Amino acid sequence: MTKGQFKMRRCGMAGVEAVEATTRHVFPRHTHGQFGIGVIDRGAHKSLSGRGMVEAGPGDTITVNPGEVHDGAPIGDAGRSWRMLYFDPPVIARAIGDISEGRTSTYEFSSPVITDAAIAHGVRQLFAAMTTGEDATVGQEELLLMLLAQLVHELPRGLQSVPLTIRNAQGLIDDDPAAPVTLADLARESGLSRFQVLRGFVRATGLTPHAYLVQRRIHAARRLISRRMVLC
Repeated sequence: MTKGQFKMRRCGMAGVEAVEATTRHVFPRHTHGQFGIGVIDRGAHKSLSGRGMVEAGPGDTITVNPGEVHDGAPIGDAGRSWRMLYFDPPVIARAIGDISEGRTSTYEFSSPVITDAAIAHGVRQLFAAMTTGEDATVGQEELLLMLLAQLVHELPRGLQSVPLTIRNAQGLIDDDPAAPVTLADLARESGLSRFQVLRGFVRATGLTPHAYLVQRRIHAARRLISRRMVLC
């Protein structure tokens, strides 16, 4: 893979995307609509995450939750390479439901960087299995469940909850990111004033409502591109 290259790999399991990257690019604040977990293969990376500034090097596992604001920059001039899997929330919810024997389907990664060789090995195995070009297999499902079971035991704490009023406003955007929406619309949905919505969004997500809307539209466009690639 050449420098500055991003490659989306076809996944056989529905609701999963795979990305390989080698880049020196500095990413501004953004979010993903999916759970992300991957491994740094080369170089080092720093990111302002939902838990402060973190750094990751070769062999470290990196994670991100849906809607979690983060950025990213290389450490040094050589750039960095990583492999990342992105899971639609229902995929993780079903897996956590199985692992917990139906007690819960709610889960969030509680550490943006994990220094654990066994977990990194599990991520690499899962990435390889997901990108063979085959349709979903029992082996893929097994590897996903085993990896998440490790993470559930290693990472018991979750993110701070977003206030219900702001979740309602987020929901209005999430239901149809392409639709035009105003601060007044978000205020009516949340029961807050326009300024309270603005201030609450920034406190809860790190993004203004407009920036959040832009991110959701980017996610929707990326999903459409991915689906077209799979159909080709």
